[in-house]
Amino acid sequence: MTPAQRSRRARVAAHASWANTADRAARTSHGTRAFLARFEQQVDPLGQLDPREREVRARHARMAYMLTLAERSAKARRRKLDEQNNTKR
Repeated sequence: MTPAQRSRRARVAAHASWANTADRAARTSHGTRAFLARFEQQVDPLGQLDPREREVRARHARMAYMLTLAERSAKARRRKLDEQNNTKR
């Protein structure tokens, strides 16, 4: 099986799985909690901050992370567009 065929098969399976999932939030809750805990650990590794302060700082750390991802994504899209434009010449 080619990589493209494996990818399509996996996509079909993923969509079928989600189609049969009654409680989407429950299915993703463990991953969501772990993702958010990452930022709390980052801003307060020793667990010494007031919980409200830790939450505020974690929110800022999460926003910084998301903005960094957005910038990297925009850069990749620009690079891809540049490559496409250079190939057309």
